[in-house]
Amino acid sequence: MGRLFGTDGVRGTYGETLTDDLARSLGAAAARVLGAEHDSPRILIGRDTRASGPALERALAAGIAVAGAEALSVGVMPSAGVAHLVRATGAAAGAVISASHNPARDNGIKFFGHDGMKLADAIEDQIEEELAPVKIADGEVAELEDADERYEDFLLEGEPSLAGLRVVVDCANGAASLVAPEVYRRAGADVSVLFADPDGTNINDGCGSTHPEHLQRMLREHGAHLGIAHDGDADRFIAVDEHGELVDGDQILGICAIDARARGRLPADAVVTTVMANLGFRRAMEREHIRVVETKVGDRNVLAAMLEQGIVMGGEQSGHIMFLDRHTTGDGILTALRLLEVIVRSGRGLHDLAKAVPRFPQVLLNVRVKDRDGLPEAQPIWDEVRLVAGELDEDGRVLVRASGTEPVVRVMVEATSADLARAAAERVAGVIERTLA
Repeated sequence: MGRLFGTDGVRGTYGETLTDDLARSLGAAAARVLGAEHDSPRILIGRDTRASGPALERALAAGIAVAGAEALSVGVMPSAGVAHLVRATGAAAGAVISASHNPARDNGIKFFGHDGMKLADAIEDQIEEELAPVKIADGEVAELEDADERYEDFLLEGEPSLAGLRVVVDCANGAASLVAPEVYRRAGADVSVLFADPDGTNINDGCGSTHPEHLQRMLREHGAHLGIAHDGDADRFIAVDEHGELVDGDQILGICAIDARARGRLPADAVVTTVMANLGFRRAMEREHIRVVETKVGDRNVLAAMLEQGIVMGGEQSGHIMFLDRHTTGDGILTALRLLEVIVRSGRGLHDLAKAVPRFPQVLLNVRVKDRDGLPEAQPIWDEVRLVAGELDEDGRVLVRASGTEPVVRVMVEATSADLARAAAERVAGVIERTLA
């Protein structure tokens, strides 16, 4: 059997690969590992709005209790809110029950340490080694009082007034549904809200950061300064400008980095991003004399590089961005506030700001294969990659990598035109299909 923990905790379809029994075992194992240095360990539990969330919360809490720790629920809460509350209350750890942008049938469990950061692989391995069946009935979970208000107060610390700004927020029928609109209103913005009526089954369903089409139409038809699209656990956001055009995580990171450097507030004049970052972002950073540190895909890899090199700003094209001067993990609401702060300070619209970080056309193809592990030794594929990359020269690039969770090889090509990028991507995908199918 492979490693239980994936790139962002344990995920699966509820009732199949992710069960109440597994949640109990994870709760007990995590409490033993993460609570080992605490006399009376307390573990906070937050969740998104999936129908399976309450049952998994009760099961997780039961396992935590078996291991001699106390579980406290913070209810429906963005992942980053749990991370903050762990530090603010001195808890031993935090657990988040969410499958982020995945469909409602899926769910997941991930943990934060006492420092509010996601766990290192070695600690997750310790938890996995401690797994054992837990036989106990689930009970009710005590709640942490004023959890929402504490998190909102944290987000608004030192933030400027947003009075006069009109924003539309798409909450993805997820964990942002209560907190996010309230934060933007408390900051002074005029707020319109979409998809904030969760029913347990509609999270991410045609809405949120992976489906911003409705938000784009609303911006085009009714106008606002900014559209904000969160995902299921609100650890990321994608923006929509005043013309209804998407502004992705690369551009958001670039805008914030350029602003910070101009004010002398970008330590090391550097940012961290992944291999998937757009070539337009890289060129914009080079023009602004901002060094780009590149990592493998995954916010854990971005965070590791930030900590290692003393860099406070980093993120991914997906809109998962970290500001280590304010928080320990990616926070979509905080990121939106940072972007709004730049708009207020500069007096410029998002459409204008985004011009500084243009996007090269990018095509991503997912090729289903029998053996993704055979990719490194598949010489015909790499020969084709080198040939295509040579033809694109400095006006494009090719990236091929195996998925970490599916029998899929991902092909990403950037070029000066969408047609050129697609043609190149299809050439490489064809070789992959013939070689690994």
